Amino acid sequence: MTIEIRPLNADEMLQLGAMGAYVYAGSFGDEDDNIVSQANLPEWTLCAVEDGKLLSSFCAIPFTMRANGNAVPLAGVSTIGTFPEYRRRGLARRIHTQAFADMRDRGQMVAALWASQAAIYQRYGYALASAMRSYTVDTADIGFHDGDSGLGNVERLSVDNGYDIAKGVYIEFIGPRMCYLHRAKALWLNNALNSGNAEGPIHIAVSRTQDGEPNGYAIYTLRHGKVDHASRSQEIIIRDLTWTSQDAYRSLWSWFARHDLVGRVRWGNAPADDPAEELFIEPRLLNAQNREGIWFRVVDLASALEARGYDVAGEITVAITADDLAPWNVGSFKLEASPAGARVTPAKACDLQLSMKALSSLYTGFRSARQLAAWGLVEGSDEAVRQADAIFSTRHAPHCPDQF
Repeated sequence: MTIEIRPLNADEMLQLGAMGAYVYAGSFGDEDDNIVSQANLPEWTLCAVEDGKLLSSFCAIPFTMRANGNAVPLAGVSTIGTFPEYRRRGLARRIHTQAFADMRDRGQMVAALWASQAAIYQRYGYALASAMRSYTVDTADIGFHDGDSGLGNVERLSVDNGYDIAKGVYIEFIGPRMCYLHRAKALWLNNALNSGNAEGPIHIAVSRTQDGEPNGYAIYTLRHGKVDHASRSQEIIIRDLTWTSQDAYRSLWSWFARHDLVGRVRWGNAPADDPAEELFIEPRLLNAQNREGIWFRVVDLASALEARGYDVAGEITVAITADDLAPWNVGSFKLEASPAGARVTPAKACDLQLSMKALSSLYTGFRSARQLAAWGLVEGSDEAVRQADAIFSTRHAPHCPDQF
């Protein structure tokens, strides 16, 4: 039979659930009506199917991503899997080739995913785009070197009463940032407010200015018996923390410090440029660790470069010599960027030559042109490298705390 690369029909979605149950070994449920089949729509899928039987799966969830102050359409790639009896046949490559063309047609100029194995997705041009920082700290060790514990008034709210406030703060917080997603209600419920795997009830602590305006929040759980300590056995797990002023940031940490029976606060998805290590009186007691974040790929070079936000004016010409999965990206392109907008046009000469993977790293600001050049991943003059660093600089480190 001929293997088709096509979206699934509604009556085939349970096969997607069965694929997810096997490939992800029950992480999302063992039955075919698990979260994989229930949380995706048929039109998001692109799968390899033979005589009605699912062989290999792929989903592209439509999101909007912040790109240094601008909103950019993003394909959130998820639910990739192939039953072992059909692996090593190039099905995933066939799907990706079609998927990138479809994304381009839909105006999804960039794509991102959480990689089960980096080796798989680097073959398709994805680059590591962020680092997730984790902290594990005793409440007794929360304090600031300059003695400023914040002036914000912090109140604890239920999810019902705190959601709209948190949403408003989040929208303001992510405005100038890179790689954060615009959160629909479903994304909140699947991540920060997901009660299905919660270590206790979910609480929202909201920081307010002296005038009563919300300027930060923390979503967290609180549970006893989690720490081996005779008098402080409780643990707080921070699900989400955002702030629109440094005073709010300090005030929220000070809120956690008031929990005298808590022997451990854990925050597992802080951004790489989170300020705690600079502000804490004893930063080593944060036990900070960085781990891999999302992987990112530019799908449509010209559109993606034009859509991104820039903080300085400048121009540079970049050349992509090969992109088998998205051949429209091959060639030289002149980028004229400024805070007012950007324009991309075809060019003949080039200032920088690099791969799509390297360009994807540069686009998010996760890697600088200077780093990539030092590693042999960018070719160009010192002046061109300096110019690229100025143009592609970001106000904040790229970060995406939401799983999808």
